Amino acid sequence: MSAEASNPGDPGNPGAAGRRRGRRRLELNGLRRIGRAALLGPAPRDGLPHALEHVAKVHRGHHPDADLDTLTKAYLLAETSHRGQLRKSGEPYITHPLAVTLILAELGAETTTLTASLLHDTVEDTEVTLDQVRDLFGAEVCYLVDGVTKLEKVDYGAAAEPETFRKMLVATGNDVRVMSIKLADRLHNMRTLGVMRPEKQARIAKVTRDVLIPLAERLGVQALKAELEDLVFAILHPEEYATTGALVAEYASRPDPLTALAQRVRTVLDEAGIDAEVLVRPRHLVSVHRVRLARRELTAAALGRLLVLVAEDADCYAVLGELHTCFTPVISEFKDFIAAPKFNLYQSLHTAVTGPSGEIAETLIRTHQMHRVAEAGVIALGNPYVPTDGVDAPEGERADPTRPGWLSRLLEWQRTTPDPDTFWTSLRDDLAQDREITVFCTDAPPAAPSGGTGGAIGLPAGSSCVDAAYERHGEAAHCCIGARVNGRLAALATVLRDGDSLQLLMAPDSAAGPAPEWLEHVRTPAARLAIARWLAGSRESGARPAGAGEGLGAAPPADRRAAGEDGPGADPVAPASVLAVADLPGAAVRLAGCCTPVPPDAVTGFAVRGGTVTVHRALCPVVARMAAAGRQPVGVRWRGAGQGGHGCRVTLLAEAFSRPQLLADLTEVIASQGAAVVSAAVEPPHEQRVRHTYTLHLPNAAGLPSLMRAMRQVPGVFDVLRAGRARQPAAVRP
Repeated sequence: MSAEASNPGDPGNPGAAGRRRGRRRLELNGLRRIGRAALLGPAPRDGLPHALEHVAKVHRGHHPDADLDTLTKAYLLAETSHRGQLRKSGEPYITHPLAVTLILAELGAETTTLTASLLHDTVEDTEVTLDQVRDLFGAEVCYLVDGVTKLEKVDYGAAAEPETFRKMLVATGNDVRVMSIKLADRLHNMRTLGVMRPEKQARIAKVTRDVLIPLAERLGVQALKAELEDLVFAILHPEEYATTGALVAEYASRPDPLTALAQRVRTVLDEAGIDAEVLVRPRHLVSVHRVRLARRELTAAALGRLLVLVAEDADCYAVLGELHTCFTPVISEFKDFIAAPKFNLYQSLHTAVTGPSGEIAETLIRTHQMHRVAEAGVIALGNPYVPTDGVDAPEGERADPTRPGWLSRLLEWQRTTPDPDTFWTSLRDDLAQDREITVFCTDAPPAAPSGGTGGAIGLPAGSSCVDAAYERHGEAAHCCIGARVNGRLAALATVLRDGDSLQLLMAPDSAAGPAPEWLEHVRTPAARLAIARWLAGSRESGARPAGAGEGLGAAPPADRRAAGEDGPGADPVAPASVLAVADLPGAAVRLAGCCTPVPPDAVTGFAVRGGTVTVHRALCPVVARMAAAGRQPVGVRWRGAGQGGHGCRVTLLAEAFSRPQLLADLTEVIASQGAAVVSAAVEPPHEQRVRHTYTLHLPNAAGLPSLMRAMRQVPGVFDVLRAGRARQPAAVRP
């Protein structure tokens, strides 16, 4: 994990001053003292090595009762092990683990994390072994050090980097402190990247942008995320970086309207008897750049935000009330992340008020504890994990009752992605989705849900019903045939919104499978990889998706209704072995999806790939096409002498005048006849007419005529047809 020594932002660059103003840097003076102390060696003074004094002081500021003996022992082992190693800048290598430890100490990390950060490169770069770390510091520190240790390129070749990240993510699933150390390590490496070749700087910056910064965001470590963003910005977009820095420097010489407004807010809150700290919080450079792009112009008030810190949650809402009473609020800017925290632990009230000169000041209201978590994320929580109790788990593995849903999803799909390139691409795609929604499932929970608590599941913003199905049911979602969103039938491609209620409709048998079209509207890697695996397996076996792609609310293409078994419409909709037999010894039998025959229909069959016999109604248009093509029919007959005492599946077309509540009335009649809706589709109205297509499961085929009669009695319906039957001209009944 070695890194280089010079800063990518040149002090002479006009953006450098803006960067210092635009972000709270993590104690650069402390790092300079560490560098000087490291040159002096480990000589103790009052029992504490010189180089460790500043780290210990910062650590004691967060943890007054911290035991420094373990830190001292870890430092002495690290310094001895790395002695003689130099960074490319010429500094002793020990300055790097010391700097990483200081970053974590300033964020409030506990002693175990700091111990591991001091040792994080020893196993990778020195003769120290994991067994020695375990013997000296225990299994907990050993687990953290092992989690951040890189895999050797000599063993993994080009796959070393993605496999190293896979290893770290798996370790993070058991203890998020692994990723905390990695983020601090990358921050110091990015600060000291300037001595590397430009192309290597760009490569490291891109990985930081695509993987590490999104992970910092998801773990809530905003202090690290903000500085990493600025450092990446300087390397990958130097011109925009310089322009933004120059603008910030230009505004720095002007009066700051936020300072005056902050004083007015203090006065208002004092008069209301609310004890609050009001600060002006400058934006970091990337944030300023985003504001400039969004608003097309920059004002002095846009360079920062007001931050109001209070003691209790209730005080946050009291402050909000006073601000909205005494100032003009911008209602569209209000967000309540206290009642509904973000998926990365973030809590705060967001609002915006207008100052006396018309300037708009974005304002954040939170408690002091919320602020610590907003800055340090999971690091501020210490160690929320407890050793697995009463469960035979691998050594060092931990139970995490608070593991975020996004991490559970990521760990789930990575287990089924052995290819490093696919994993690396999927990881970047997953992390690029930086907003999460919560959807409430009203269907019966699966026996072993892959994520979510109760009926709630978390998904990346932009996810569809297909994503939700795989998140909820895993690979059993192959049988999903439709959905209801907020009580209404919806296509599987429907994009879900935060707070939606969702009922997933599953096929009663396991013959169904996903269609290739599903890949066009999935966002999550887990769903995409599961669908791709199924499709690849079905191609190898010669099978086809069973009725796939006909989600509720989406009209099926015309060729799905009347194509032959060589087309999409020939997908099997139900196993026929209990209903029909073929005059071909040993042949499997399936019912054609184009005409869905049921007893006592006159039927015929044709042999298809794999020796399967597909059963069609005798009047099905496909039968005529097969005969014209010279295909020889195979004799088939219904079991039980053609009696209709078996359950079956059938597709019906209801043609009607378009009117409100037609779908509800039809489905009510279908239910009253004892039939179950497997899937339904509604074509767009044309000349005030509409066609509904229903695939239904009937407990007894003998009930089909009465069902069709009942559907014809629904007001507005002028005909009900079996799928695959040619439409005959007829007078339209009212």
